Amino acid sequence: MYGRNHWTLCWYIAIAFLVNASLPITIAKGTLPEHKSPDDPYTLAHSTRPSSSSMPRNVTLILSGKLPNNNGIPWRGDSGLNDGNTTTDVTGGLVGGYYDAGDNAKFHFPMSYAMTMLSWSLIEYNHKYKAIGEYDHIREIIKWGTDYLLLTFNSSANKIYQIHAQVGGSLNDYSVPDDHYCWQRPEDMDYPRPVQTIAAGPDLAAEMAAALAAASIVFKDITSYSKKLIKGAQTVFSFARDVGRRRRYCQGNPYIESIYNSSGYFDEYMWGSAWLYYATGNVSYISLATNPGMPKNSKAFSGIVDLSVPSWDNKLPAVMLLLTRLRIFLNPGYPYEGMLIKYHNTTTLTMCSYIKLFRVFNWTRGGMIQLNHGRPQPLQYVANAAFLASLFVDYMNATGAPGFFCGPNFYSLDMLQRFATSQMDYILGKNPMKMSFVVGFGNKFPRYVHHRGASIPHDHKKYSCTGGWKWRDSRNPNPNNITGAMVGGPDQFDQFRDVRSNYNYTEPTLAGNAGLVAALVSLTSSGGHGIDEKSIFSEIPPFFPQSSPASAPAPWKP
Repeated sequence: MYGRNHWTLCWYIAIAFLVNASLPITIAKGTLPEHKSPDDPYTLAHSTRPSSSSMPRNVTLILSGKLPNNNGIPWRGDSGLNDGNTTTDVTGGLVGGYYDAGDNAKFHFPMSYAMTMLSWSLIEYNHKYKAIGEYDHIREIIKWGTDYLLLTFNSSANKIYQIHAQVGGSLNDYSVPDDHYCWQRPEDMDYPRPVQTIAAGPDLAAEMAAALAAASIVFKDITSYSKKLIKGAQTVFSFARDVGRRRRYCQGNPYIESIYNSSGYFDEYMWGSAWLYYATGNVSYISLATNPGMPKNSKAFSGIVDLSVPSWDNKLPAVMLLLTRLRIFLNPGYPYEGMLIKYHNTTTLTMCSYIKLFRVFNWTRGGMIQLNHGRPQPLQYVANAAFLASLFVDYMNATGAPGFFCGPNFYSLDMLQRFATSQMDYILGKNPMKMSFVVGFGNKFPRYVHHRGASIPHDHKKYSCTGGWKWRDSRNPNPNNITGAMVGGPDQFDQFRDVRSNYNYTEPTLAGNAGLVAALVSLTSSGGHGIDEKSIFSEIPPFFPQSSPASAPAPWKP
């Protein structure tokens, strides 16, 4: 069911988390072997870590904080070591985590989402990560993020009253030295990096809970760490559910609203409670996730087209797929079946919306679905949707279902699989520009990525806040390739301007690259097709039949 491969060159698959100090963690590097089936365009070849003395064009993870000893990227170094040093509730400050995009700021909302998505991909496809020799590696990536998230609140407490929501950032007045005004390598930052601390924010808190809960499943073999993650997830989720703290985390904060503005928090309530249920088996969480108030307040069943687009701000399509998983594999029946069937039906409609035949979304002439209505930076939405579509296909295949209904008509899973593969093909170079939008993949890829660390040469000179502008405005390609980074992407006419100053085209994002990695690993046949059906349910106790009213729907059958 996998589309024919048009890729026969040496290639690199992405996990460049776009922050600004580095650990060279390679997820895939190598040549597509001739004996491999041409029907698998996404085989992730086994790779080795680069040494500090020899730097191939590897796929790198880029970190904030004190770098590990195995750092081998010569143009990266320790950075942000004073982050959060003025906070009184965090021992050692807020050192670590990930910067985002080409900036030197740490945005905890999309960072948490990225960790959730990576954990989900590893839970479902651990056999594929193992087959390519990257299982331990992806766990390192996730742990670097969750270790940091645990610092952003008092994760050992049962009740908390604040969360640190962001480190660094800008007021966009372009006169005060900050993360937007200054163009400096993160190692050279010498301007204030304020910490945004919130006393309310269910969207951020519930997303953090999702990230920690999902990671607890990833690390269930390390009992003490898994329990620490669950404890933190429960604590921060209680903060999210506190009635007196129910306003958007970004509300009234100019450092956040202009960058990662949240549109609501009931989708995060569903997302966080679903992951906490899988992590703990506590029925209070699944009861909340299937409470009618959740979809009502999040407009999950409203038919609003934009709500079928997965992103760091909209978890609805992801969480309804995650809960559909519960229905089709564990079939809990009453009292959950009534809501789960609605989630399943809505998930199916979401998948139908991705199929070009129905024209729910516009498409570019070159074949890219316009999930954000032709607005800038489309690829992060494309990659996330491709992952969900590929995962839905694997769920259906595991149940033996040959397809799904879109209205009265039945469609084979191949049609949805072709959507996922076509979108990843587009990202990797099968587009009118004949250009890969992933740095380092193929012969033609972005060379002017909007990224401070990549654009400033590693010449052992410290450039000031404005002194770095000459590298921002230089007409020369970046001296350092941030290999593996997926950039914002083309416009609605399939055109791409490789210009460093035009961040709408050339800026990569943390959340977008997490979606890219998840989509790519879902589509590879390395390690075999399909998902790990059971590990996500390891903490859920057996369901026992409950007496149900005659009006209750019957349990699902494939």
